[in-house]
Amino acid sequence: MPTASRRRLPLLITLLVAGLLAVLVVWPQLIGAERWQGVALLISFRAPVAIGFAALAVVAGIVALLRRRAAVALGLAVVCAAVAVGNGAVLLARGWGGSVAEGDLTVAVWNTYGGGASPDAIARLVRESGADVVSLPETDSRAAAEVVGILERGGIRMTAATVDAAPGDRPVPTSLLVADALGPYVLDPAAGSTPGAPSGVWRPVDGTGPTLVAAHPLPPLPFMLDDWTRGIDWIAAQCARPDVILAGDLNSTLDHLSGLGRNGGTVGECEDAAREAGAAARGTWPVDLPTALAAPIDHILVGSAWEVRSFEVRTDFDDAGSDHRPVVAVLSRR
Repeated sequence: MPTASRRRLPLLITLLVAGLLAVLVVWPQLIGAERWQGVALLISFRAPVAIGFAALAVVAGIVALLRRRAAVALGLAVVCAAVAVGNGAVLLARGWGGSVAEGDLTVAVWNTYGGGASPDAIARLVRESGADVVSLPETDSRAAAEVVGILERGGIRMTAATVDAAPGDRPVPTSLLVADALGPYVLDPAAGSTPGAPSGVWRPVDGTGPTLVAAHPLPPLPFMLDDWTRGIDWIAAQCARPDVILAGDLNSTLDHLSGLGRNGGTVGECEDAAREAGAAARGTWPVDLPTALAAPIDHILVGSAWEVRSFEVRTDFDDAGSDHRPVVAVLSRR
């Protein structure tokens, strides 16, 4: 091999490996890697990834200026900068907005961290947001009933329902609160659930209201990846009707849900409320990180019968005992 080619080989190998890494952390959908173990966790935190790669670009640029393997260092600086800019561009497109508006129906989601958030805190969220439907992953039937009692004493009438974990699954129930004004709802056992953690589908008894889904698939952790994938596939399958409203801790960002849309929808035939409101970059977990850095994994998905009027991530409950922030969407009938 000619000497010049041997000198260029490290640079070419470095750029090839760095380029593949750039694809994985900027747009893994290009090669179908968004649900790979490791990649799925990494892309949940696009803002910290962008900041980290920006710092690496600066370090590599300094090394290049010092002329220590300048070509390789310069190539790394360029790739790292591209990763930082790419992730920043995705976040910018998804938006950090959020607003409050009036509409026909208000939906809230709050993973209460296995009872970390008290019934009083949940009732406060309902009162302040005016929620008609509240999805409560990791909230048991006792806590849900207590919330209903607190609200009733304040003149707000809601009905609670809970699905418990199947034998052998993680013992974290999922509850749903529905305003009595919407009429009675019944759990549809034939709809099934996300594997490993309970989700439920509730349908109006008289058939005139929206189908409500409270969802909580497992996270993409080691030994859970298959169940997580099956869980978000189940979520997409529920979004098959115009009137559906699905709310929950989906343990997934829009990246993970990519490719699940049908007939123009983002997930199944549903649209993501945060995306529609230009707030899909605002993180909900964990509360220890600011919304600009946290992972946006709590979602409200709506069928085509609904228009998203507003969406907000509530930061005023960060000290309420949960590791998740509540999210609230206001919807109107089209």
